[in-house]
Amino acid sequence: MEQSAGFTNLGATELNRLYASLKETYGEYKRRNMKLDMSRGKPCPEQLALSKEMLDILSSNDLLKAEDGSDCLNYGGIDGIPEAKRLFSQMMNVSENEVMIGGNASLNMMFDALSRAMLHGVYGSEVPWGKLPKVKFLCPSPGYDRHFSICEQLQIEMITVDMLQHGPDMDMVEKLAREDDSIKGIWCVPKYSNPDGITYSDETVDRLARMHTEASDFTIFWDDAYTVHHLTNEPDPLKNILAACKTAGHPNRVYMFCSTSKITFPGSGVAALASSEANVSHIRKQISAQTIGPDKINQLRHVRFLQNIDHIHAHMKKHADIIKPKFDMVLHKLETALGGKNIAWWNKPNGGYFISLNTLDDCAAEVVQMAAEAGVTLTKAGATFPYGKDPRNRNIRIAPTFPSLEELEAAIDILCLCIQLVSIKKLQVQR
Repeated sequence: MEQSAGFTNLGATELNRLYASLKETYGEYKRRNMKLDMSRGKPCPEQLALSKEMLDILSSNDLLKAEDGSDCLNYGGIDGIPEAKRLFSQMMNVSENEVMIGGNASLNMMFDALSRAMLHGVYGSEVPWGKLPKVKFLCPSPGYDRHFSICEQLQIEMITVDMLQHGPDMDMVEKLAREDDSIKGIWCVPKYSNPDGITYSDETVDRLARMHTEASDFTIFWDDAYTVHHLTNEPDPLKNILAACKTAGHPNRVYMFCSTSKITFPGSGVAALASSEANVSHIRKQISAQTIGPDKINQLRHVRFLQNIDHIHAHMKKHADIIKPKFDMVLHKLETALGGKNIAWWNKPNGGYFISLNTLDDCAAEVVQMAAEAGVTLTKAGATFPYGKDPRNRNIRIAPTFPSLEELEAAIDILCLCIQLVSIKKLQVQR
């Protein structure tokens, strides 16, 4: 959101007086010795309780077989039971033949997929990526820090691409991918992006699907983590990337990922990968050396609890009823404390798990440090950019879901106080 007036209109005396008053309030907060954590986007206990009945949905008396007759207690089914594929096909709007089921974390499936690409290439690769002089990935930023960690772990060079209101800067994406064959892919969180809460426009999806890339095996890593995580009754629409790639003549260009981590239990969810049938067949052969089968009991438990896409939407409405008041409170406090002061700007997401806030340039790291000294732990400044380096040192990721409303209120009050103090210091130096 843009502000038109603010602290810049105050004279030096007014700024000094305001700073002294805010500093006194900050000292009072420090003396409380609070410990408030907003560093990760975790479901709160009330959200986890929504799925506890799933733990009782299977018993030793049940016939623990998948619908194809396979025994879920035994080996086999390396790519998932049929009913789990059907459930995820509904979530991801793809064919059941285009789905593979994994373990509890989509992050694990993404790491494995990129690791296999480094060892063997992807379907259609002429050379394993790891044997090339250099491999690069485009990284829309602010973005998901764990995507960047995967690249660092695998020694893949990251190129920062600005996030705009409708997705990544596609002019830059197209230019870079067209000119450099060492650019092998792009990370995308296309719906309610982490942390900006942006949903890609139809035009962005189409441009990603049809763009010319110098690398013939360029691959989109499409992390649709928040596909059903709406906060309002009017969710953002997202065009289907796999269908768009098929239409554009690049059917094997995308790997889609999602999971139930923030639908049921983060520590015991089910993850899935969707792609073209050719890609899925290729991956199935590769992972046959890695596993004899994932946890089919957990898949069966989830299918019987979540049932179908309509039931998932009803379940997610219960999640929204718990966390939307937290988002609303944070946004209200930001507006009340910072609105009109021209020192901070933030998004108003329709879903997902985060609120992205930008300070004045070169202020975020000091704000995060000051908040920590007052007892509020935030995601490290810079974490939403490759190599942990925000070029403008301004982005702060707010994760409202885990704390209680009372804890969250205190944490945001402290954050807003720190933003004002650091901003005044910056303005005083500039003068």
